[in-house]
Amino acid sequence: MKNTTDLEGLGLATRCIHAGELVNDAGAPHTPLYNTTTFAFPSTADLLEVVDGRRPGSLYTRYGSNPTIQSVETKLAAIEGAEAALLFASGMAAECALFIAHGQDGIVCLGDAYGGTLSLLAQSLPKLGRTTAFLSGTNLSELKAHLAAGARLVFFETPSNPNLEVLDIGAIAAIAHAHGALVAVDSTFASPVNQQPLRHNADLVVHSATKYLGGHSDLTAGAVMGSQALLAPLRAWRSDLGQTPAPETCALLARSLRTLVVRIERHNTNAQAIAEHLEGHPRVRQVRYPGLARHPSHAIAKRQMTGFGGMIALEIDGDYADTVRVMDRLTLFARAPSLGGVESLATQPVTTTHRGLDEAERARRRITDSSIRLSVGLENAADLMADLDQALA
Repeated sequence: MKNTTDLEGLGLATRCIHAGELVNDAGAPHTPLYNTTTFAFPSTADLLEVVDGRRPGSLYTRYGSNPTIQSVETKLAAIEGAEAALLFASGMAAECALFIAHGQDGIVCLGDAYGGTLSLLAQSLPKLGRTTAFLSGTNLSELKAHLAAGARLVFFETPSNPNLEVLDIGAIAAIAHAHGALVAVDSTFASPVNQQPLRHNADLVVHSATKYLGGHSDLTAGAVMGSQALLAPLRAWRSDLGQTPAPETCALLARSLRTLVVRIERHNTNAQAIAEHLEGHPRVRQVRYPGLARHPSHAIAKRQMTGFGGMIALEIDGDYADTVRVMDRLTLFARAPSLGGVESLATQPVTTTHRGLDEAERARRRITDSSIRLSVGLENAADLMADLDQALA
């Protein structure tokens, strides 16, 4: 493997391309795909060297001990500025391992979150003895009370799904660490190009790699980055629950990571232009995008982000039926859940990502019948604006 310490101090785009790549005799510039389940050894002594961790090597793919998987994990750690990274079969698998491994003393979830995450925390994990308190993103006094009572994991998304709430990572980390608690940040909406939570004293970073890290809507994976010590219990759960992604998926992810910076730069510029365009539209009641000066947390976003991402939340001036008509008139924006691909997508959270929440909970989280979430892709911004204009007309 290339010596990644030689990449320290080099730019993010350089690390995206070169970090973690395996040097091979054939001269290939990238790590080959090792689509094999197991690896043989010349002797039992050699096998035990790897099994006991006395030297690096590959053993069995379900353990994540496969050169293709390990190469991408090294790349991800270098991109996020972490000591190590672990790949999972999906973002939900990554979160599940995180909450099981570090949530035994209680979890505090701040602000909005993906509907699947809310379901995991509220319905499934209590059966395993992991309980969660759900607080608003600005309710830091109540956060202190829960931490004083013994909760030891603070989790939040920033920017959040679906309303693009931006939380102050450093301020929350200071409170959590004062009580001996860990901070885990889901940074999927931002990507490592726009935000690196570990630089703001978070302990762990979670990504649905299905989204911007993958970037082409053709793979499903998740990742957690942090210290070796904090990732060690997640590694055990990943192996025991069979949550390791296939080498073929990891090879696709490695391909995508090499273009991450240029893709995110285009997502940023397109979304900023479209958000500014929609902000003055007569049929739009509200636009939520961290890059807009009117965003309530714009100052925090400017401080902890280097770009504002490709996600936009808006409220149209109408009811559910009006919103459905707008959605159904879109032509370039595909009606689909998910996000982060090269193509633009639009979704109504009440019909997809947050449909599982009851009406009262959606109202509490400001997820209305007129809410639309846009994942702005890499098309020409003028074409996307025209599509939105004709749909809103």
